[in-house]
Amino acid sequence: MTIASEPNRAPGATVLAPGLTDPPLDRRAAPPIRAVRLGPSEVVVEHRAAATYLRSPHPLAAYPNKLTERLEHWARCTPDCTFIAERDVAGDWRELTYAQTLNLVRRVGQALIDRGLSSDRPLVILSGNDIEHAILGLAALYVGIAYAPISPAYSIISEDLGKLRQIIDLLTPGLVFAADGSHFGRALETVIAPHIDVAVTRKGTLQRSVTPFSELADTSATSAVDAAHHAVQLDTIAKFLFTSGSTGAPKAVINTQRMLCSNQAMIRAAMAFMQDEPPVVLDWSPWHHTAGGNHNVGLVLYNGGTFYIDEGKPTPAGIATTIRNLRDIAPTWYFNVPKGFDALVSHLRVDPLLRQNFFSRLRILFYAGAGMSRPVWDEMQQLAVDTCGERILFLTSLGATETAPMAIVCTREVDRPGHIGVPAPGVELKLVACEDKLEARLRGPNITPGYWRQDHLTAGAFDEEGFYRLGDALKFVDPSDPGRGLLFDGRLAEDFKLATGTWVRVGPLRARCIDGCAPYVRDVVFAGHDRDQVSALIFPDLEACRSVAPELPEDAPPDVVFSHLKVRAKVAELLSAIDRNTTGSSNRISRAVLLVDPPSIDRGEITDKGTINQRAVLKHRAAVVEELYTVPASPRLIVLGPEV
Repeated sequence: MTIASEPNRAPGATVLAPGLTDPPLDRRAAPPIRAVRLGPSEVVVEHRAAATYLRSPHPLAAYPNKLTERLEHWARCTPDCTFIAERDVAGDWRELTYAQTLNLVRRVGQALIDRGLSSDRPLVILSGNDIEHAILGLAALYVGIAYAPISPAYSIISEDLGKLRQIIDLLTPGLVFAADGSHFGRALETVIAPHIDVAVTRKGTLQRSVTPFSELADTSATSAVDAAHHAVQLDTIAKFLFTSGSTGAPKAVINTQRMLCSNQAMIRAAMAFMQDEPPVVLDWSPWHHTAGGNHNVGLVLYNGGTFYIDEGKPTPAGIATTIRNLRDIAPTWYFNVPKGFDALVSHLRVDPLLRQNFFSRLRILFYAGAGMSRPVWDEMQQLAVDTCGERILFLTSLGATETAPMAIVCTREVDRPGHIGVPAPGVELKLVACEDKLEARLRGPNITPGYWRQDHLTAGAFDEEGFYRLGDALKFVDPSDPGRGLLFDGRLAEDFKLATGTWVRVGPLRARCIDGCAPYVRDVVFAGHDRDQVSALIFPDLEACRSVAPELPEDAPPDVVFSHLKVRAKVAELLSAIDRNTTGSSNRISRAVLLVDPPSIDRGEITDKGTINQRAVLKHRAAVVEELYTVPASPRLIVLGPEV
């Protein structure tokens, strides 16, 4: 460990340079890493009272008062460079340059001003990623009007539209936009009151009166736009992003201009190559999430790059569209969730031309949203080596909707997934002992001031020093050498105790179960609070389970597939293999059940981005939990341990 001096540090603080990877890489045998300029990884560590504080010794670079200053900058400096593009109905790329984007933003900004929108009467966007969505969002930012992109699932997939009603009641919008009136007709006609203006790109079969987006875009900008843009400052509310949390009730996270701009300065510091080479990004990540709308779109805008909207998804049906786009676009920075990389690998494996284009100018692979499996990590690196003779850095970071999002980031070579690095410049990390874990709390200019019109939630989100309670546990790669960085150690709210007093650490156990049972298990929830043993409620993958019993009809319903003897035997075999490699009652699964009904978004069992809410599943499936602990075991259970 290298200890460097820092003249202005607090007493007792030390600056730790990053250590070696764990275990050390064999530099003689490993293929070279493609050269890329990243930010520093040093960390200052200070122990005070009952907490440990970590921060970067490097100051955060200056950042603008408003994100749209960067749009103006690039419209002046590189006016003809493509900022954003999407495929049109003919399959060709429809592109907007920075100059064209600024012109449209100012026009639409005037239309928003004319409608008297504000934080109290914000713009709400119901539909997903497209150019019109981008222009509306940037126009709102430009003239200081808050906007809220909402998950399309709340309008389309939800049966009762309950969450959408809660959101609309909380926000009291002045204008609601949806790209396709037919597609969003049920929500627009039953939830959005007649006195609220509605704008659409295509009206379709929608019955209510609407304003075409083209009318907004044809508005002439006046001096009112310049005055409104000048008035936007760091503490101006930029947007509201919704997160359900453990309760399932939507929370409106306030995102200020300070949060967005400071976070982009942090990202630019971490991925320093973007200062030299404007990023080219192809991305599907939804803009109602902080990763897609703040992090990914923001880093392109901030650094003068080009954003290609990928209308694909990391699903069996959606990945084909992503593959088509990756044949056209060679990204320099590529983001996906772990399941997305899993889907991508199977195509890269069999398609040399796709591999050549994908890796041709790629600098960084970046994942977030969940834990990356080691097999996918290793194969992606091997495919890179086979294609271009070099490994590509595969990095991640940690943050939340409340942190804009990036707070902790890995900026060095690591040899396995899971390393989240150290605090970004400008961020303070506070680690507080919680049982045998370290609770993470964060402070910095990228942290939300709170939740809109939900003061009781704001009060409970921060500690006595003003640190935001992230709700995650972290651990050091090497406790004796904090400079080697941090690992994610699960969500604190998910963990529970058995009757013996032993803690069950749900995050690591879930990861082992999903990896060990791939591809037959989509997700899993664990029961056992105040019980003697751990049981599992498994959400299986229907198509993978069908493949175990090919004699079943192709249209066999889920209950028939999941009750088939071969399917149950396969899952039992894989769970038993996991148990053989673990020790202690907190890591052993005694019984499991294959759930026929998928998790419900209306009941809060799953978020729109596919994250399981353990607490909601256990609450709404209490009868199944009781069945797991009934003696003798019911016929549909998979019994792995002795009778409980």
